[in-house]
Amino acid sequence: MDGALSQEEINALLNNPGESSSVGMADALSDSEKDAIGEIGNISMGTAATTLSSLVNSKVDISTPVVSFATWSDICDAYERPCVFIRIAYTVGLDGSNILVLRENDVKIITDLMMGGDGTNTNGELGELHLSAISEAMNQMMGSAATSLSSMFNRVIDISPPMADLIDLKENIDESSIDEFLSGTFVKISFKMEIGDLVDSEIMQLYPVSFAKEMCQNATNGMIQSSASSTPEPAPTPVPQAAAPQPTPAPQPQPMMGQPMMGQPMMGQPMMGQPMMGQPMMGQPMMQPINVQPAQFQTFAGAEQPVYGQENIGLIMDVPLEVTVELGRTSKSIQEILDFAPGTILELNRIAGEPIDILVNGKYVAKGEVVVIEESFGVRITEIIK
Repeated sequence: MDGALSQEEINALLNNPGESSSVGMADALSDSEKDAIGEIGNISMGTAATTLSSLVNSKVDISTPVVSFATWSDICDAYERPCVFIRIAYTVGLDGSNILVLRENDVKIITDLMMGGDGTNTNGELGELHLSAISEAMNQMMGSAATSLSSMFNRVIDISPPMADLIDLKENIDESSIDEFLSGTFVKISFKMEIGDLVDSEIMQLYPVSFAKEMCQNATNGMIQSSASSTPEPAPTPVPQAAAPQPTPAPQPQPMMGQPMMGQPMMGQPMMGQPMMGQPMMGQPMMQPINVQPAQFQTFAGAEQPVYGQENIGLIMDVPLEVTVELGRTSKSIQEILDFAPGTILELNRIAGEPIDILVNGKYVAKGEVVVIEESFGVRITEIIK
């Protein structure tokens, strides 16, 4: 295989990244770069696991990643059965792609859980339905992972819709037809994935070496920018300022004509709530002048009703409701009703073929049409009334 390394060369590269090899110094990853790639994978796949957990409605655990170099032959040896290769290409913020490798049975379980099953319906071959479902799952998973990378790199990162293919590694396949970087040595990030009691397997992410180095550099730059933005700027030297003018107290109202003279109460009583001028109330100290204003109240006319939080509708899910199907109506006099007999035909106010009404607890909610299910009548809902 052109450009591939032997296992001895790969081990030498991993153990001694500073030494020369057929890969070249530019393709070697230092220990710090391998740690950075592992941390990037840990953060992105941790976010992806949370997204997958909501999709399959089961607990998803993904272990700490293991970073290594690999070749196409290593992947073929690790996966004996057919597996699914999912290509994720970055369109904004990063220039490159990576491949996620899942086992065939794991894809069947994830697809069954996404469709509301219990994860045991894995019989039959993997088809287009499975590939479409896993592509959508990976789109949401890696989309959330891209959001995490955006925070880490301090830039917007986006992906194109993932492409999923079923690959039988037992056959002779041109690996470059999947992605060009698979023809040489690439970075492999291995994760252990558990989904409840159904999946206990290994998934892999495959990166070109150059793309892995680019992500390490972006992560370093992102941390530098974050540190620079979080460093507090020196406080400016305070400039002496003139003392702010004190607010002038509001003038007190002057007594009007007809009011008592200073120091004399009106009608023998002091003003309500205030002492006589120049004299404190009995047992109280001298009070300062108070600015009294009329109280202002909000009018309720036309005011919007407060919006309350959504209650837990699950508490009433088991409350039974009566569903009624109404074919039509008519009005008859008492005499006509008394003349009813077997064989009497009633003409309703509805044209043949017109949709019938569906009522829930007497409330008109939908329209439908009558169908026959084996030996019983049924109603197919054709329109929901808003």
